[in-house]
Amino acid sequence: MTVHTTRNGDVEIAYETFGTTGAEPLLLLNGLDYQMIWMHDDLCTTLAERGFHVARFDYRDSGLSTHIDATSSRSAWKALLAGSKSGPYRGDDLLEDCLAVMGALGWDSAHLLGVSMGAGIAQHLAIRHPERVRSLTLVAGLPMSTSPAASLKYMHLGAFFRLALHRYGKDRASQERMLVDVMRATYTPAYPLEEDWARCTATLSYDRMPPDPAARARQISAGRTLKATAQDLAAITVPTLVVHGENDPLIKPAAAHALAQAIPGSRMVTYPGMGHGLPRQLWPSVIDEVTTLTDNPAAHAHTPPAKPSPP
Repeated sequence: MTVHTTRNGDVEIAYETFGTTGAEPLLLLNGLDYQMIWMHDDLCTTLAERGFHVARFDYRDSGLSTHIDATSSRSAWKALLAGSKSGPYRGDDLLEDCLAVMGALGWDSAHLLGVSMGAGIAQHLAIRHPERVRSLTLVAGLPMSTSPAASLKYMHLGAFFRLALHRYGKDRASQERMLVDVMRATYTPAYPLEEDWARCTATLSYDRMPPDPAARARQISAGRTLKATAQDLAAITVPTLVVHGENDPLIKPAAAHALAQAIPGSRMVTYPGMGHGLPRQLWPSVIDEVTTLTDNPAAHAHTPPAKPSPP
């Protein structure tokens, strides 16, 4: 794939596209510190084959986008627990980065598919820039009307701390192993991680930009500066789909119920056996859901197709 760049002020944002210009615009928003290549090429290609012009991008502080030259004395997990603090950038900058990619592609508006932290960013884009959002698909997300302290009740904190306390060396092999281990922890025995793909992606990820815990802390702190209320979520009017794994090891399914309840008319689909990642076996079902949502604004009120049983 050809990597393109656009700018938001002094920050350069790297992005890639799949599909045909003029097709339905779909912006993919990844999780915390995940480079865009962790949005599987095959998933992007399949979405393009279903009629979308797909874009994925590296958040600032990750991948081939501008890496912020700043220090942080806190770990990512301390940043999670502490909430927002002053930093080199704020959540509004992350939103503007998304809009910069859309602008570079000539998209006045787009469908958004956000996973984990990306689901939170998608919610805030719909709240602050409703004219730029056509629909929302929120995968493994938290309701953004909750405070940092309140959101902790939706998290499996033990899993977060196990990831945080595990120490790796700083050499290439150790860092690549860390990336695979973190990704593996988001999957489940019912839908396990594609190990070969993860190892190849971890190698490429390291070559593009080695992991930087300080960058993760800065992204978390920036995200914590974005504030929303229950009234803000209730004002979202675009078709919305909430997707969650019933065996998510990081975010409890209760978060999906709260999110679907907060956004009027939204539809929730949960999958038995699914974890925090989006496994290949469920792509057909999820893509059918997204296609229905984006083709027909009223589709989110219809009866969903039967969910596949975990293998």
